[in-house]
Amino acid sequence: MAATDVSDALRDLDATLSSVEAVLDLPRLRGQLAELNEQAAVPNLWDDQERAQAVTSRLSHTQSEIARVEGLRRRVDDLAVLFELAEAEDDADTRTEAEVELADLQRAVAELEVRTLLAGEYDAREALVTIRAEAGGVDAADWAEMLVRMYLRWAERHGYPVEVYDTSYAEEAGIKSSTFAVKIPYGYGTLSVEQGTHRLVRISPFDNQGRRQTSFAGVEVLPVVEQADHIEIPEGDIRIDVFRSSGPGGQSVNTTDSAVRITHLPSGIVVSCQNEKSQIQNRAAALRVLQARLLEARRREERAAMDALKGDSAGSWGNQMRSYVLHPYQMVKDLRTEHETGNTAAVLDGEIDDFIEAGIRWRKQLERA
Repeated sequence: MAATDVSDALRDLDATLSSVEAVLDLPRLRGQLAELNEQAAVPNLWDDQERAQAVTSRLSHTQSEIARVEGLRRRVDDLAVLFELAEAEDDADTRTEAEVELADLQRAVAELEVRTLLAGEYDAREALVTIRAEAGGVDAADWAEMLVRMYLRWAERHGYPVEVYDTSYAEEAGIKSSTFAVKIPYGYGTLSVEQGTHRLVRISPFDNQGRRQTSFAGVEVLPVVEQADHIEIPEGDIRIDVFRSSGPGGQSVNTTDSAVRITHLPSGIVVSCQNEKSQIQNRAAALRVLQARLLEARRREERAAMDALKGDSAGSWGNQMRSYVLHPYQMVKDLRTEHETGNTAAVLDGEIDDFIEAGIRWRKQLERA
């Protein structure tokens, strides 16, 4: 790499990181960190476990956010010195090391830049994800379960805590639906671009004749509700049923009627939770899911009203958004961003950051248009 190219690359890298630092506002983050440390030090914090978990989660996220930015700044500053050293000593090995570090830093800063694009009203919330089997019979149920694994592996790769609220298993294989929370700040903003219909094309393992099958699964991503959302649910508007939790094939996994199903009578929305052993805990979790669904319904009504006023009919981008082809060739392609890869195994094992980043950038471009 020529000296002028190195100089330009370093200048661009420094400018991008400076822009990111300005948007993230490090003094503000440090102030938030001090407040959270004070809250975490309160002796009776864990008397309210839900609040304690929220405080410690935000504390951990804020600490890592500050450390990430400060670490990148140190690496950018050190990189300039490394290139100067390679040039002064005419050392090919040091120059190669510096060029590798430059490429790594460009990727890392670009990833952080994407985080600054999450500025929507609910983007900072944790995410509530529901995956449902759609058209395609048993293959669709199997595909839905594969998608659940993909997102859980993605979360695991990043060290993100996940809580599974409910899984409804299909009779032959796979699942009818599954709902889980990704408990990190900006979980909703990050995963909301994954919402829509995901299509799988493969040789069906359930077809004795080995024919190719196309199946579909839907991904719904909602922001987790907070107390400030004011989603009030009158007792008379809901019906609560309890039942025994079950596993794959209807196998009982709990000997008590601890699972809870809540039906919201005015809207017909039905949610359930069977992850916890306590009926009270399952009821609380199911209510949180119901509140999130009602909040989303309210948002859609408000958005539809605004679209009607603006004459805006562009709102269906979330449908059929990605295609996963395993036969006759291997490819995963996002139908909105055109981002694609031939490494289908890696994607299904949770390596979806490039797709998420492309989706966030694509959405931001739509908002600016």
